[in-house]
Amino acid sequence: MNAFKAYDIRGVYGQDFNQEDVYKIGFFLPELLGTKKVLIGRDVRLSSPEIHASLCKGVEDAGADAYDLGICTTPMVYWATVQYGFDASVMITASHNPKEYNGLKISKTDAVPVGYDTGLSELERWLRERVLVPAGRKGKTVAFDKKADYLRFQRQWVSGDMDYLKVAMDCSNGMASVFVHDLYGSKPVYLYDTLDGTFPHHEANPLDPANTEDIRNLVRETKADIGVIFDGDADRVMFVDEKSRFISPDLMIAVLGNYFLKEKGLRGPVLQDIRTSKSVRVYVEELGGDMAMWKVGRAYAAMKLREIDGIYGGELAGHYYFRDFNYSDSGLMACSLLLGIFGRFKQAGMRVSEIMDGIALYANSGEVNFRIEDKKAAMERLRRHFAAQESPAAFYDFDGYRIEFAHWWFNVRPSNTEPYLRLIMEADTQSLLDVKLAEARDLIMGGNA
Repeated sequence: MNAFKAYDIRGVYGQDFNQEDVYKIGFFLPELLGTKKVLIGRDVRLSSPEIHASLCKGVEDAGADAYDLGICTTPMVYWATVQYGFDASVMITASHNPKEYNGLKISKTDAVPVGYDTGLSELERWLRERVLVPAGRKGKTVAFDKKADYLRFQRQWVSGDMDYLKVAMDCSNGMASVFVHDLYGSKPVYLYDTLDGTFPHHEANPLDPANTEDIRNLVRETKADIGVIFDGDADRVMFVDEKSRFISPDLMIAVLGNYFLKEKGLRGPVLQDIRTSKSVRVYVEELGGDMAMWKVGRAYAAMKLREIDGIYGGELAGHYYFRDFNYSDSGLMACSLLLGIFGRFKQAGMRVSEIMDGIALYANSGEVNFRIEDKKAAMERLRRHFAAQESPAAFYDFDGYRIEFAHWWFNVRPSNTEPYLRLIMEADTQSLLDVKLAEARDLIMGGNA
């Protein structure tokens, strides 16, 4: 079984994991998390019904009850875990991955994520080593549809200020489609807003430029003020400005400061991941916030935001976490808040592109991926080479390396989910960025020849 990852269980269904594996996960999960009730939601991938049935059967045979949320978003599972006092929950989804993938995102009490370091490794070992002995008294599966309650919760973040915007919205045929019409009505121009687990128009991964082509075209055709695109399970959301330019998701951490720090007057930590643009820190600190930096991925970010009691946070991948959402991420909540903020800017005569150009102060490479064998050696070559040229102003080593110099910085880290070494660089000027990026490419690929 090759599906156990750093953050969740995920892979090609029928290849990396199968029906028997899912049954065992369901069987051992109540014991792992010390509960007799497991909350379960699912997306609409073609394999999700079979996975759901096997998972529920495993939970039942362990003598526990499966509470079936039905078809929903991943953040709805997080919300319901806390709202209804569950100590274990599972969302059946592969998020942004292609249609042949599926997986399980597991949370425990307070929707705290269960990652490989916090329970999945033990679960994997149990699947491999332990013999299943069904309980004498089987549990049951309980219908537990809470969509109306969740919709009421999400509506509090929808502002009438978004009415000042013409919005184009791509749901990627994913789980955002369950709620967007009830939340936003007929105001947006919708694209791919019906549920289809085959993702017939494009894959549900907005970070791939090919998948944002349709929403960028729609923004142009409709002369929209902003474009919105969700991933497959609606835990992530990304945006396009009125010029059809994709907005780097980390910059939205800065924009959210207008609501929490400027309008609400809150003070406290704001969380970013180790890849985040320096522009975000500059903007947030001017609004009175205190930036904190941590590792990439929900399994780390949600825990860190809770630990520091942060107001909100975000990642380059388009996850946005909120104290008001139990320190978890919600694509819908982020979308509602940001559309409200941009609507208020529009009333003041400012377009989305003007706001974002005012935030993005530095030349940024975006994340560049290298498929190489010896990732650790490549990282060390970069560290030694650049540190020998110039004394670092700051050095972070909790998720790969982030090394900051007077006029530029870089982060290099091995992917936790894919066979890549990931590099991101940022500099005061494009010419400096070009020089440093060329050096880095030579160092990484030269050692891989």
